[in-house]
Amino acid sequence: MSTSQLVDHVAERTGMSKSQAKQAVNAVFEAMSERLASGERIQLSGFGSFEVRERAERQGTNPKTKEKMTIAASRAVGFRPASSLRERVGTKGGNGSDGE
Repeated sequence: MSTSQLVDHVAERTGMSKSQAKQAVNAVFEAMSERLASGERIQLSGFGSFEVRERAERQGTNPKTKEKMTIAASRAVGFRPASSLRERVGTKGGNGSDGE
């Protein structure tokens, strides 16, 4: 699902105009981005949690040259789904379809 598809879906489900839905979706994304950038964890009940995870410096191999190289330490966003979301996704037809 793209951002524009999400905006369309929010507009349909809430009765908002597409413009209002776009503002709402963008506001949610901006708030989440700001919190994650500051290192905060975001817990969305029934959906899951987002958090910044530290990745240690490590050794890797350049796939083109096969040379060993050091990959710098970095930060990445991780997501852990709530058990209810895991159950819904893991069940055939959990998205409202017949599973085909």
